[in-house]
Amino acid sequence: MSPRRVTLADVAKAAGVSRPTASLVLSGRGRELRISEDVEQRVLRAADELQYRPNIVSVGLRTGTSRTIGFVSDTVATSRLAGDMIKGALEAARDRGFMLFIGETEGDAELERLLLQAMHDRQVDGLILASMFTRTIKVPKSVKPMPSVLLNALPKQPAALPAVLPDEVEAGRVAARALLDAGHRDGIYLIGAGPRMRDVPPGSVAAVERLVGIREALGEADVKVAGGRTCPDWQPEYGLTATRELLRTVRPRALICFNDRIAMGAYQALDDAGLKVPDDVSVVSFDDHPIASWIRPKLTTVALPHYELGRRAVDVLFTEIDGDPAASDRKGDVHRVPMPLRARESVAPPRGAAGSGAGSS
Repeated sequence: MSPRRVTLADVAKAAGVSRPTASLVLSGRGRELRISEDVEQRVLRAADELQYRPNIVSVGLRTGTSRTIGFVSDTVATSRLAGDMIKGALEAARDRGFMLFIGETEGDAELERLLLQAMHDRQVDGLILASMFTRTIKVPKSVKPMPSVLLNALPKQPAALPAVLPDEVEAGRVAARALLDAGHRDGIYLIGAGPRMRDVPPGSVAAVERLVGIREALGEADVKVAGGRTCPDWQPEYGLTATRELLRTVRPRALICFNDRIAMGAYQALDDAGLKVPDDVSVVSFDDHPIASWIRPKLTTVALPHYELGRRAVDVLFTEIDGDPAASDRKGDVHRVPMPLRARESVAPPRGAAGSGAGSS
């Protein structure tokens, strides 16, 4: 049998005061209502000795807030790569004295419905609906009655919900500039998506936005994308195959890989062909997955800011919870979080002549 919960009445009895007096002291209103310091100290001492904890449900009923936030994701909670997204949200919530309730759907629509209902039943003050990969989602109807934010996701249909996303377009520019700053002007190929805007994996928001940024930065420098290979999935084996196919016809001077796993496969293909990174071919990528610092030479990559994304989602959510008048004029805003460059060892100035076939796709 579990021990009985210590109640406010227990504290009042131990302190020798009435229950309303104990309540006023513990709510921080004792001095305001001229309760003596002696009585205040007796109540606080009794609460400490009895290890009294207020009933959060009762407090919520009185104040209209549960001091909790719901965080419902697809696979974020069990993903090592995006664990910092949870950490950022947890710490931002804790800084405000709020708890985070975390649920994971694993992509199951029925489980998502049940988790959202559970969040409503627990009267959370706001909700973050998160995705592991940047994508468009159908916003469940049950999200809309409460303050809510989309994290790493955009609504498929117009919705008056703010969204927090990594700044993928600027990340594409940053990746391209890393090569331009090293002196690359030709023989730049893309692995994972491109070279045309329609050459992207289905449903990949990141692919489209990264490609836009790459093309913009190269275009501003009057440099053309030499060509590219689209990968159906951004895993090492597809990067290996795509790079091998590319090397059959051209000798690239630089590769922009659309994520670090693709880059890992590209490294293998280059090594198999007797080409060294970065002496023969420079490589730049995205995400800052742990493999970027494991492989040799260490990979220059544009980092996904998972921790900052989690914190920003909570910050944006609180503008909704607090009823900021300006926030109502910005319903549906997209908040972009910068993606910093992690400059390592895989980019160097070009040397030698461009291989035949440069400019083909």
